[in-house]
Amino acid sequence: MCNPILQVDVIIPTQTKYLDLIGSIGEHIAKDLDHFSGDREALAYHLNLVLTEATTNAIKHTPPNPKDTVRISIHIKDNELNIKVYDHGLGFDLEAVSLPDLNQPKENGMGLYFIRTLMDSVTYTKQTDGNVLEITKRL
Repeated sequence: MCNPILQVDVIIPTQTKYLDLIGSIGEHIAKDLDHFSGDREALAYHLNLVLTEATTNAIKHTPPNPKDTVRISIHIKDNELNIKVYDHGLGFDLEAVSLPDLNQPKENGMGLYFIRTLMDSVTYTKQTDGNVLEITKRL
């Protein structure tokens, strides 16, 4: 098994004031990738958006508890970016989330659509100690 080229783990309180930090981490990672021949600015924007939306959902759907946290883990290896967002919320069925009505978009409900559209794979699993949203993107 190869060692990750890059691994970043961030744990934040379930507070939205940390969303800019999480998004900017994604931007910096995209801009500093070695051996990436694609559009770095577009990837930076996409990672900012995806990380912000995934973290927002984790915070928004976790019952209020000042001691609760969201963990974001970013790994890059073998030309694949893997993001895992761990939360302690009630969880949801990813397959049951319908596509938004793009003709009449609402303020809420677009995050998963953006994540699914911009990334290559999205899964969500409920575990005994929380939930994991896993997102992958081939680089």
